[in-house]
Amino acid sequence: GALPANSAYFGMVAVGGFASFFNLIFLLSAFLTVLLSGDYLRRLGIHFGEYYALILFATVGMMVLGTALDLITVFIGLEFMSLCLYALSGMVRDDVRSNESALKYFLLGAFAAGFFLYGIAILYGTAGTTSLIGIGQQLDALYLRTGFWLGTGLLLIGFFFKISAVPFHMWTPDVYEGAPTSVSAFMSTGSKAAAFASLIVVCTNALGQADARWQGAMGWIAVFTMIVGNVVALTQPNLKRMLAYSSVAHAGYMLVGLASGRPDGYAGVLFYALTYTAMNMGAFGIVAVLERDRESNEIEHYAGLSTRRPGLAALMAIFMFSLTGLPPFAGFIGKYLVFRAAIESGYTWLAVVGAIMSAVSAYYYLRVVWVMYFNEATEAQMAESRLAPSIGGMSLAALALSAVLCLALTGVFKPVVSIAMQVLGGLKGVGITAGL
Repeated sequence: GALPANSAYFGMVAVGGFASFFNLIFLLSAFLTVLLSGDYLRRLGIHFGEYYALILFATVGMMVLGTALDLITVFIGLEFMSLCLYALSGMVRDDVRSNESALKYFLLGAFAAGFFLYGIAILYGTAGTTSLIGIGQQLDALYLRTGFWLGTGLLLIGFFFKISAVPFHMWTPDVYEGAPTSVSAFMSTGSKAAAFASLIVVCTNALGQADARWQGAMGWIAVFTMIVGNVVALTQPNLKRMLAYSSVAHAGYMLVGLASGRPDGYAGVLFYALTYTAMNMGAFGIVAVLERDRESNEIEHYAGLSTRRPGLAALMAIFMFSLTGLPPFAGFIGKYLVFRAAIESGYTWLAVVGAIMSAVSAYYYLRVVWVMYFNEATEAQMAESRLAPSIGGMSLAALALSAVLCLALTGVFKPVVSIAMQVLGGLKGVGITAGL
């Protein structure tokens, strides 16, 4: 058939607003990661040039994945990004935990890729094309065929693994804890945004804008993801593991926006991906700056940080408040947008579960703030702080930029959301028609 508007390379990738919006998020994530990495890697003794090459290659993979209009391109982008992240996770070669995280990620990622590829094969066999738009054009016939739903299910397993949705989230805490902290920050923001970008394109084209059969399934996955992520995060003594489970919970909130099947829900996900990149980069960035050794990531280690490093404690408080979703921080707006879309499409129960789980998350995010401001530091911690090197200018710039974004995005959320709605409308050449 005719090639879709807004596409390049024979209809294999989307160009235009939607692609640019997500490319900005990937580039922001990579930029902040590179700023944070120098001091941190020197401290770990792994400051190699290959690290930066892998970060940039992974970013290219994200850009391919986020703009793919063909299942083959989706797979190439996914694997290109993943292979770089496997290598980055195991960067601290003399640390058993880093090796373990790379191996776990690689083995489970290979399994997920197998499911994904099998789903592509079945969809190709059923629809006769790998083009997402081509599949979308024959949806009425495909909805009646078992092969279509089987292929779609396997495809979604691959996506759910990448965004760490329950029950495909088990790798997340181990990998985030074992990987270098700057890599954990990059994985939790960039690769998650890329998977969501691709998921939006797949949902709007190959699954039809709003169909109760897949919306309901996605709603239930969102519910389990929010509950498991938040409840397990409550019990984590290690800050990196807690942030890993919290990133599972945030995937659940973003899935609520997708489950709504509404353009404003998708626009909410775009805004959420942007704010989440700023919040999580900042939180992991502070962990990277303060990390002396693997044991220093326990939450108790942050006791009295407000007297030892008042600036860092204030920044960490901003990121924790924003992740909780308290106004006036950008995290609040992101949650408001996806929950509102869910209510408007009749999924009020989803928004209620989301709101309850946000209240649960306040406990573990605010616990970090409590420990920093109200617990006394031990003598050893005070002595260690006096000896600690001052924070590097690049790292400080990355943290400050993240904090400014957490606050500034609240002020400009209306224009950002209207841009998000416009770029989704630009996907029209790429199939979105309903409701735009």
